[in-house]
Amino acid sequence: MSPTKNKNYNMNDEVEIDLIELLSYFKSKIIFIILAFIFGGVAAGAYTKLMIPKKYTATSTMYMVSASTNSVVDISDLNIGSALSSDYIQIMQTRPIVEGVIEKLNLDYSYNKVLSMMSLSVVNDTRIVKIRVTSTKPQEAMDIANELAEKTKDQIPVLMDAPEPNIVEKAVLPTTKSSPSMTKNVVIGAMLLTMLVLGILTFLFITDDTLKTADDVEKTFGIIPLSVIPEGKLD
Repeated sequence: MSPTKNKNYNMNDEVEIDLIELLSYFKSKIIFIILAFIFGGVAAGAYTKLMIPKKYTATSTMYMVSASTNSVVDISDLNIGSALSSDYIQIMQTRPIVEGVIEKLNLDYSYNKVLSMMSLSVVNDTRIVKIRVTSTKPQEAMDIANELAEKTKDQIPVLMDAPEPNIVEKAVLPTTKSSPSMTKNVVIGAMLLTMLVLGILTFLFITDDTLKTADDVEKTFGIIPLSVIPEGKLD
C-alpha cells in the first residue's frame, strides 16, 4: 500500500493548491487536454451539421413618415420623434396585421409562431424600420417579410390615423444561412469539453493524497527522508 499524505478533508479545511505543481500536472496530462479540445470541437460540429436546422433571414425596409404634400416633407412630420417608430413596431405585432399575413399566405402557423419569427428594429433613431423574418425555408422568410410590409402599409392609416408608410426595399430571397454558426459552435464545444476535463483533472489533483516525492514527506510530516527506495525491478 502506498503511503498517503495525512489530510482530513472536512468542511472547514482549507485546501492549498500549488499552481506550479498543478500546471506541471496539467502538462503531464496534456494529451488528454488536447484530445478533449479536438473531440469537443468535432462533436459540436457534427451536432451542428446533423441536428440543428439551417435558418434563413429575409429583410424588408419601411419608412414610417410620409410627406404631407406630394413635394415637400412637413417640419412637423420630422419633429414627431423616434418614439413614433416604436409605436409603429408595436402596431406591426398586433393580431390584425400578423393574422392577416397568415391568412394571405395560407400559413399553417399560429399567431405566436409567426411573431417569434419576426424581428423589428428602428435604424439609428430614424423613421426607418427593418423587418427581419427568419425561417428554415428561404422562400417563406421572404414572403412573410414582404407581406408583413404590405399589411403594415395598409393597416397603419386605419389603426393609427397616420399617413401611409412607404416600403423602401422589399425582401429578396436569402441564399446564405443566417444560423447556426459552425465556427462559433465548434469553438464553444471545444472550449466547454476542455474546461470540463481541466476541472476533473484539478479535482483529481486536489484529492490525490499519495506521497510521491521526498518533498511531499517533508511537507506532510515535517521530516527529511534519509533515503528514497526507487520503484521497479533492481538488477
